[in-house]
Amino acid sequence: MPGKGKNTKSKDQATIFHIPHIVLPAAAVGQELNGERVNFQALPTRTCQRRGQTLAGSDSVKYYDCMAVQRDDSLRAHGHPTCGAAVFKTALGQMVLGDALDVMKTLASKSVDLLLTSPPFGLLTKKDYGNVAADEYVDWFLPYAHEIHRILKASGSFVLDTGASWNRGLPTRNLYQFKLLIALCDEVGFHLAQDFFWWNPAKLPTPAEWVTVRRIRVKDAMNCVWWLSKSPWPKASNRRVLQPYTRSMETLFRKGYSRSRRPSGHKPSAQFSKNNGGAIPPNLLAVANTDSRSGYIEYCKSEGLQPHPARFPREIPEFFVRMLTDPGDVVVDPFAGSSMTGAVCERLERRWLCIDVVEDYLKGAIGRFIGGSEEATDLAKTRNIQYQISRVGSLWDGASHTSPLRKDGGKSKRAKQSPRS
Repeated sequence: MPGKGKNTKSKDQATIFHIPHIVLPAAAVGQELNGERVNFQALPTRTCQRRGQTLAGSDSVKYYDCMAVQRDDSLRAHGHPTCGAAVFKTALGQMVLGDALDVMKTLASKSVDLLLTSPPFGLLTKKDYGNVAADEYVDWFLPYAHEIHRILKASGSFVLDTGASWNRGLPTRNLYQFKLLIALCDEVGFHLAQDFFWWNPAKLPTPAEWVTVRRIRVKDAMNCVWWLSKSPWPKASNRRVLQPYTRSMETLFRKGYSRSRRPSGHKPSAQFSKNNGGAIPPNLLAVANTDSRSGYIEYCKSEGLQPHPARFPREIPEFFVRMLTDPGDVVVDPFAGSSMTGAVCERLERRWLCIDVVEDYLKGAIGRFIGGSEEATDLAKTRNIQYQISRVGSLWDGASHTSPLRKDGGKSKRAKQSPRS
């Protein structure tokens, strides 16, 4: 449905997202928009009373079973549905089925405060949800990036979670993440506000061939999260994301500290001893990704739907939503998957739009909104979790290993050795 269609949605939604054809009432089914017939079935508005649960933040939702709206044969040839129909809607936001590039083109310029997403990574293995090869990734993503830049406000931010990829058959990393970052800044015009690293303590020791078989690399447990902005001065406050003080810092508050110059040359100010209610976090985000029994998973099982296989944990989007937006701001996730971003925004009272090309993923994501108890339970269980990382050298015994390093760098396999050899 290219161009501007009939504005059949409510005034408040039109003001929020400027998408004239996202939410259509049942009466619009079968009508023609710009000469094209809308071929999807809109089910009547229903209240969410499933298993006695209610929708968080709203008494009723509109649910649309999107079948197809033809618009661009080239997109359909690549397996992308081209409809822009709302699969689910609350008072604050909606999940939309469609190609993100097409949907973003319907958004007004400078209308979004935060675009936060984790698109398919440039992995060697093809995934069910679709992913582009690392060597093609930059060219694939740049059209999305230009639209993201257009719809962001001058004070807005673009947060992009990217995973690592390895070169096929080699123990070397592909540079697609860094090439993409440079292109986003040099070609699109973004500023790198700060680089973050998401450490997943529960990550398996992969790639197995290099890490556990040949033992020539260490476990790859980091995602790069680029915080980009349209101007050098996006709105932000680290006071929104403080962490608990360490025990040593609490001891300094009680006993005082020496203001002597540090080895780096810095000298702490008198304000260093002030208790501000929490510590400023580093740009290392420690969150285990171990969700296997959440309300979302149970909902997908009950509906016969496959959960999205690459979900990021609640804390990742919540960190940036808290730090970079205010209640009422607009947040968009163009590769929404299970719509964790939308669920976080719903609870934090941000307006939101989640887009995905796979209908079943969005249908399963409804489980994040029905009930309202999942988020509260999750928060209660995870609030006081502490992760431990050993100091480098904790197992060093002072003795040098007798087995020499292999001159071929592990190119050829050989018999297993002791873990510490």
